[in-house]
Amino acid sequence: MSEALDKLEVEKEARKEAKELESEAVKEANRIKRTLKRKKWVDWKEQDEKDAANGVKRAPFDPAERIKRKKSAILLSYCGANFYGMQRNPGMQTIEEELFKVMLKHKWITEESFEQIQISCFQRAARTDKGVSAARQVCSVKLPEELDLEAFNADLPQQIRLFGVERVTKGFNAKDQCNARTYTYTLPTVAFASFEEKVEDLHDTFQISPELLQKVKETLKLYEGTKNFHNFTSKKSFLDPSSKRFIMSFTSSEPFRSPQGIEFVTLNVKGQSFMLHQIRKMVGLAIAIVRGNTTAATLERALTEERLDLPMAPGLGLVLDTVHYERYNDRYGKDGIHNPLTWQAQEAQVQKFIEREIFSQIYKTEAEQRNMLDWLGTLHYHSYDTRAEDAPPASSDSKKIKGGDDDNDE
Repeated sequence: MSEALDKLEVEKEARKEAKELESEAVKEANRIKRTLKRKKWVDWKEQDEKDAANGVKRAPFDPAERIKRKKSAILLSYCGANFYGMQRNPGMQTIEEELFKVMLKHKWITEESFEQIQISCFQRAARTDKGVSAARQVCSVKLPEELDLEAFNADLPQQIRLFGVERVTKGFNAKDQCNARTYTYTLPTVAFASFEEKVEDLHDTFQISPELLQKVKETLKLYEGTKNFHNFTSKKSFLDPSSKRFIMSFTSSEPFRSPQGIEFVTLNVKGQSFMLHQIRKMVGLAIAIVRGNTTAATLERALTEERLDLPMAPGLGLVLDTVHYERYNDRYGKDGIHNPLTWQAQEAQVQKFIEREIFSQIYKTEAEQRNMLDWLGTLHYHSYDTRAEDAPPASSDSKKIKGGDDDNDE
């Protein structure tokens, strides 16, 4: 017994020493990183000597060029139809690339920040994918106190507009402080016509009945609550904790007609966060259920461990509508220093932009290209049953997969 206790004590001491060594190794690694980071800064004395040898003299420092910048939140709207997503991507036309170029031109950010935007503490609330628009995107970034929004917008493409800037707390992060996101999906009501009907002849004239619209609303409501959505994204297993998401509400508007005379509805989904393709797959399956391609039992099975073959609705119509900051607003919005991030003063301008640049593009594209009709023709190819050939990865590997959230990629 005594020997066993001694052995346990020795093992305990060994673990303690190993932990201390590991801690020291981490501290040393951090020290080296700090040293390397410091070495990236220019040694101006040495640089001046080299320049003087080459007959070059550095211009004297002008204090007027030192601009004090504070953490700010900006309200951004854009039509993503002609852009390769929100996030900066070398060689691609993206929303951020256009935004950063104009920020640099107006000296909102420095050249160093333009090359490495993290220097200015830039963070987006949601990263929209190729072709996806945003009605009220919010980003956090350090900006000067004096800003000319009118001049700034004059240099942006007409599909992008910056509507407001608010000073926020030093620790504010547009993504981390966002406690919910709302997306809309606008589509022609002919998408809900029975699969037995010849929808090609109904595209411009179809009118959804009150009974059919009620079925749409009841189907969408089945998604509400905390559920496992591993079937509504890619490369995530049922056991992966991140597959569970909380859907606060999923509703449909009343039908309305576009300027082209086609009847549309707008689906509105609010959740804490979404995974890659989640919303488009939720909409795709809801359409299939209402049309009669499958039943609500498929939705119930999709929320279980089974891996099912589900359709994904077209990207046209998906819009990041609102990012919510209720917790931040409750804590700091009434402190007398910061304003709540509700953007009420800018709402009228935002609504005009949405109608002119975002929804008009959806209506026009659907009328001319009939994206929804083309997609409806593929629904019968899906089995809505177990997909044996596509086994999900083990949950332990799920964190290695890039692009897991809609707010990062949808």
